[in-house]
Parts: sequence; C-alpha cells; structure tokens
Amino acid sequence: MRKIVVFASGNGSNFTAIVEAVKSGKLQAEIVGLICDQPKAYVLQRANDENIPAAIFVRSEFSDKNAMETAMLNQLTEWHADWLVLAGYMRILGEVLLRAYPRHIINIHPSLLPKYRGKDAIGQAIAADAKIVGITIHYVDEGMDTGESIAQFMFEVKEGEDRDSVEHRIHALEHQKYPAVLQTLMEESK
Repeated sequence: MRKIVVFASGNGSNFTAIVEAVKSGKLQAEIVGLICDQPKAYVLQRANDENIPAAIFVRSEFSDKNAMETAMLNQLTEWHADWLVLAGYMRILGEVLLRAYPRHIINIHPSLLPKYRGKDAIGQAIAADAKIVGITIHYVDEGMDTGESIAQFMFEVKEGEDRDSVEHRIHALEHQKYPAVLQTLMEESK
C-alpha cells in the first residue's frame, strides 16, 4: 500500500477529506504523517484526532530553505513516504524535496490554472468577475502553481452568487475530486 504524507498549513479540510477517503477505501493508501509549517494550525488537531503523526517545520528555525527541507526529508524517510500530497500548504517546495520525489508531489489549487495562481485564488477569480471557476490538481515543480496539470474540474458561477457560496462549492469539489485523482495516480504508478 502506498504511503502518503500530507503537507498542510491551515484548517485542514482537504486533509480530512483524504483521511475519510482512506477510511472508506476510496483511496487505497496509508497516511503515515502530516507536515505542517504553522504550529497553531487546526490541521494539527485533526491529525491528532486521527492518531496520525505530525511534524512541524517552521522556516525561521532553520538557517535556510535547504536545511529545512533536508530535515523534512529525514522525517519523510523515517515515515517511508512514497507520495507527498499538498493540501493547503502555503510554501513553495525547493530542490531538496523535488529531487527526492520526482513526479510524486501533488498539489490542489482552487482555480483553473494557469489563471489565479498564488494566494486567495478564489478572491482573484471573483475580482476578475470569472464566470467559470474550479480546481486544478497538478504536479509540483519549483514555481508557484506552475507544475504540469493532472486534472481540472469546473463549474459555472451563478448570477449574484457571493464569495461564501463559491468558496463552499470549490471546497466540496476539492473534497470529492482530490482523493479520487490521488487514487488514480497511485494505481497508475504501481
């Protein structure tokens, strides 16, 4: 069974969706750990509630990015991680992890890339009065949301729909589609 480590920085709703998919058998993998860069992130409580080990790596505690990623890689090796799954992780990965996990680091982004990269993609789409919005699941490279697209899913914004409604629909789409795409990737990589 493939061993995955989830990287997250915040609330962790995608983390929970992945956990639930594993529990239900829709995602045939084992979540062996969580990596987080925010000591007060709610995702840490979620991991604790599921008895999933978590490791916190705060950038300011390391001399540079490579030193932090080397420490992360040591933890990933200890957990025997096969895949790294980013789920709201708000840092750009560097060469240490990218070299160690080629085409085995996946991210989900709440826009139809290449549109609305970076922070607050939903806000960017609303500000641009986008009529079609959605999510992109992609391989991670050294850029910000620039990796090769694996899958995109979209929907039409309803007339007068507010940000909360759009955000709710995006999250529902993420929670449904991310585990399914991860399952397909793991099946294809056997």
